[in-house]
Amino acid sequence: MTQPVEWQRLDPRMLLVYPVTEIMKYIPVLLGSVIVGTTSGNPLWSLIPVALVAAFGVARWFTTSYRIDADHVQLRSGIVARRTLSVPRPRIRSVDVEADLLHRVLGLAVLAIGTGKQTDKGEEFKLDALDTSQIPALRAELLSHTGQHTPSHVDSAAVPHVSQPDALGESGVEIGHWRAAWVRYAPLSLTGLAVVAPIAGVGAQYGLIDVLSNSAVVRDLDNDTAVIVAIVIAGLTLLTLLLVNLAACAQYLATWYGLRVLDNGATLHLRHGLFTTRQITLDLARFRGATLNEPLLLRAASAAQLEMIMTGENPRQKILPQAPRTAVERTLDELLRTRRRPDAATDPAPESVWDQRAESSAPAPDSTWARRGESSAPTVVAHDESASTPSAGNTGSSELPTTSLTKAADAGISNSTALQPITGATLGTIDLHRHGPAARRRRYTRAAWPVGGVVVAMLAVVLAGGDLPTWTWTLPVLFAVLMAALAEDRYRGLGHRVLRGTTGPTWLITRRGSLDRNRDCLEAPGIIGWTVRQTFWQRRAGLATVVAATAAGKKAYLVVDIPIDQAAELIEAVTPGRLGQR
Repeated sequence: MTQPVEWQRLDPRMLLVYPVTEIMKYIPVLLGSVIVGTTSGNPLWSLIPVALVAAFGVARWFTTSYRIDADHVQLRSGIVARRTLSVPRPRIRSVDVEADLLHRVLGLAVLAIGTGKQTDKGEEFKLDALDTSQIPALRAELLSHTGQHTPSHVDSAAVPHVSQPDALGESGVEIGHWRAAWVRYAPLSLTGLAVVAPIAGVGAQYGLIDVLSNSAVVRDLDNDTAVIVAIVIAGLTLLTLLLVNLAACAQYLATWYGLRVLDNGATLHLRHGLFTTRQITLDLARFRGATLNEPLLLRAASAAQLEMIMTGENPRQKILPQAPRTAVERTLDELLRTRRRPDAATDPAPESVWDQRAESSAPAPDSTWARRGESSAPTVVAHDESASTPSAGNTGSSELPTTSLTKAADAGISNSTALQPITGATLGTIDLHRHGPAARRRRYTRAAWPVGGVVVAMLAVVLAGGDLPTWTWTLPVLFAVLMAALAEDRYRGLGHRVLRGTTGPTWLITRRGSLDRNRDCLEAPGIIGWTVRQTFWQRRAGLATVVAATAAGKKAYLVVDIPIDQAAELIEAVTPGRLGQR
C-alpha cells in the first residue's frame, strides 16, 4: 500500500516577507492609526495595529502547507476558515514563476499553477514562496504530462540560438528576445496614459483642481493676458505629454526588460521583468494560433505586438510587446513553422507537383527547422480563391450557394493549377485576398453616416433661426476628408487567406480594423464551428460575415464582408466536410 505524501511547509524565509507584504496591504489603515495615536498623545498605541498586521503575516506561514502526490497538487491555507485547494495533475496547463525585488533578495519565488480556467483572485493556486533552487525540478514534475523536453539532437553549444539551461531550468530554441532600443515604441501605446490618469484622478479628488484655480497666478489673469494663457496651456500640455511618455517608457522597461521567448517543442517559456521577474510556461498542446496586433500609431512606426491564441488561457496572452514589425514577423514565423500535425511523419506520399516540390525543398538556413535538424520545412500551399471566385460586386441571397461543395473544394484545393507554393514569405507578411468593391463601398457608406449627421445638425440650427459663422461650414468638409481616409484604411486592412501546409495544419488568416488592426492566424483543427451571418445592408450588397468559432483566444474570429458566393468555399477550404450534405 502506497504511503500518503507528507504535507510540506513553504520556505521559512517567508517569515521575513509575509509581515512586510501584509503591512503594505494595509498602509492607509496604518497611517490613520499613526495619525490618531500622535494627535491623542499616545504614539505607542499606533504601533498596536502594525504589530497585529505583522503577526497575521507570520501566522500565514504556520497555517499554509502543500503536497504533491501522483494524482493531485493540494494547497491548504487559512487562519480562521481553513480551506484546501486541489488540482488534478493532468489538468495543469501552465506554471508561472514570479519574484518581486524582496523575493529575489531572499532567493525566493512564487509558483502559480494554471489549469486553463479563469479563476477568482482568492481561488488561485499559488505557492508563495519557494526556494528558487527547487523551482526547476518542481516545474518539470508538474508539467511532465505535457511531454516537456529539450530536443536531444540539438547541440546547444554549437548553435547560438539554442539556450543553455539557466538557473531556473529554462532551455529550448530562442524564438524572440527583447532589445533596449524597443523602448522607443512605448509612447506609441496608451499604457502611459493608463498610469498617469489614475494619479491625476486622485489629485483632482483631493482638491488639486481647486488649488490651481484659486492660485494667485490664475486670479491675476484677465482679458489682456490671452497670450500668457495660451503659453501656459501649451506648457501644461507638453508637460502632460512628457509625463505620459516617461510613464509609458518606465512601465515598458519594468514589465518587459530582459524578455526571452524559448520554445522546446512542447512548452513555451517566457521570462521578463526588471524589478519583478516573471516566468510563464505555456503548454503548446493548447496552442491554436497567433495574433499580430497593429494599433494605428504602432503601424505608422512600422511596429507591432504579438499575442498567442490558446485554449483556456488569457485571450490576449502577449509574447512580444511593442517591437519592430520585422522582429514580430520573425518570431511569428518561428512560432507557427514548428507546429506540425502529430501524424505528419505518416502522411501518404505527395501526389501534386507542388507537394513534390515542397518535399524536396530545403529549409531556410536561419529557420528553427534547420537549427533542429529537420529534413524539410513545412512549405505552405495557398488556396487561390481568385480561380473560382465570382466578382465581388455580385449580389447574393442570405442562403449559402447550393452548388456542390466538393466541386468548390476541388477547384480551390485539389486542382494543381490553383495551388501556389509560398516561398520567401511568412504568415505575417503574405498578401491577403481583398474583399472587392462591394466591401469598399460599404466602408465608405458607413463612414458617410457621421458626416451626414453633422450636416443635418447644422442645417437644423440654421432653420431654427440660429446664426452659424461661415467658417464652421468647413468643419463638415474636413470631417468628411478624415472619415474618407479612415474608410480607405479600413478597407485596406480587410482581407483573408487560406493556407494549406504539406506537413502542418491548414491556416485561416484574417485581418480587419484600422485604429486597432489585428491579423489573426488560426489553425483549422482549433475551429469547432462556423456561422455565416448577414445584416440587412450586407444582404443588399451581396456580402456576409463568416465567423470561425473556437475554444481559444477571443472565441470568435471574423472574416468581415466577404462576398456571399465565397462563404461556403472558404469554410470548405479550411475545414473540408464540415458543412455536411444538403
